[in-house]
Amino acid sequence: NKRSIDRHGRGGQSALRFARLRMEKRHNYVRKVAELAVQMFITADKPNVSGLVLAGSADFKSELHTSDMFDQRLARIVIKTVDVSYGGEIGFNQAIELSAETLGSVKLVQEKRLLQKYFDEISQDTGKYCFMVVDTLRALELGAVETLVVWENLDIDRITLRNHALGEDNVMHLSKEQQANEQYLHDVSTGTELEVTNKIPLVEFLANNYKSFGTTLEFVTNRSQEGAQFCRGFGGIGGILRWRVDFLEMDMADDNQAVAA
Repeated sequence: NKRSIDRHGRGGQSALRFARLRMEKRHNYVRKVAELAVQMFITADKPNVSGLVLAGSADFKSELHTSDMFDQRLARIVIKTVDVSYGGEIGFNQAIELSAETLGSVKLVQEKRLLQKYFDEISQDTGKYCFMVVDTLRALELGAVETLVVWENLDIDRITLRNHALGEDNVMHLSKEQQANEQYLHDVSTGTELEVTNKIPLVEFLANNYKSFGTTLEFVTNRSQEGAQFCRGFGGIGGILRWRVDFLEMDMADDNQAVAA
């Protein structure tokens, strides 16, 4: 009987020890995640993202969120916690799917803020703005665009046309509707048919090359009131400029050059 009591006592101690080890491992895991979160999402003493989603299959995510080890700068920007059934990439994709609505709302708020800033430049007539394809591309060439704003579904292609008679290439930016009009595919002065040697969506061209123009690129939707106004009234493309650009003056200079030629 004594022997069985001893065994029971030792078993109880083992269970306590294992429980303590589990708690230590759990604590260490939460600390490790908290440390990694700071390394990944804090830059220059502030968050480098606008929101965080915490996902997991157990209650680790809640424990992390309320833990003193979790940096408060990050705790403040947690926008959602979600339960996922898997780890790894499958769990990551599941977390994105479950957070889509919340993440969409965050993006919409950012979009409204950005476009309000853009419309403020216009209403205050600062001259530090551009819109429509031609003026926006001119401003990009000048290196004047601080923030390039583009509708994500902008239906314009950047097309390189070759005039074989003159041995010249010309770049045009045409909508699908304009491309269906034969006049754009012929030389104005000679009527020579022009060959399309390259065609790429303007959205793709800008996504690949915006850094070479020294600008930041922001895509917007037409789902907000501001976004719809930007697409309908401003051609779905524009920019906030570093300095004032007089596009009217540039038009006059181009006209004078054409007359002189």
